[in-house]
Amino acid sequence: MKIIGVIFIAIGITLFFVYSSLKRKIESLRLARPASIAELNHLASEIALEMGVGSWRDYVKLRGTIQCDQPLMSELKQVPCVHYHTTVVREYEEYVTERDGDNNPITKTQSGSETLSQHCQSVPFFLQDDTGEIWVDPEGAQIETIPVLDDFSSEQPSGRLFSDRLPLSPSLETNWQIIGFRYQESVLPVQYQVFVVAQVSDFNQSLILENPTTKGQRFLISLKSEGALAQSTQMSVTYAFYGMLSTLVVGVLLLILSLVSA
Repeated sequence: MKIIGVIFIAIGITLFFVYSSLKRKIESLRLARPASIAELNHLASEIALEMGVGSWRDYVKLRGTIQCDQPLMSELKQVPCVHYHTTVVREYEEYVTERDGDNNPITKTQSGSETLSQHCQSVPFFLQDDTGEIWVDPEGAQIETIPVLDDFSSEQPSGRLFSDRLPLSPSLETNWQIIGFRYQESVLPVQYQVFVVAQVSDFNQSLILENPTTKGQRFLISLKSEGALAQSTQMSVTYAFYGMLSTLVVGVLLLILSLVSA
């Protein structure tokens, strides 16, 4: 009972950090001011005349379409995109021997999985709205993607798709059996509308949306509208809060009961 209580408390602490992170995301959506690309260009020009180029920063949110003359091709599906995330997971069965109440050995089969490879890549792009376009450097952004692949195969991966840290040949141990490999890929495609929350800067003598330099401000690239993103994030905040509260309470009660019954 004590161990279970500690596990519940550990889950509660983890959910506290999740809750805090989501709250900061909501705060970022509230703090960023809405803007159009033409407005940003006009404001940057006025400030450059008064203070010089490279002295302006602002935290903004805007919506536009992804434009990229030389997009990436995703690793597996070859989808034109500005960001992709590829994962290869090995799925296996493990034979575990346990003892019953009479100390007799019982062999059970349990399934497991192990991530062999993860590969992400992004490329800068233009965000275009009805008033113009602006350069976006996605480095450091929380990027929402679209799943384009979730396939299972008995064939082992090759090339860049497998990790150097492990052999892919079947284990020599008799209690392991490889079932196969799951290939997953998600992308941020070109020509899609996105909602961006970012720092706008004229540091490089041209406007760019980039990762904020102010602590606590988030860099978000979402396929949702502002309203939908705020709603889904607020829902996650609520779930994380009540999950945190309930697991901490249950964990503390279990610890108290284990001390009382000791």
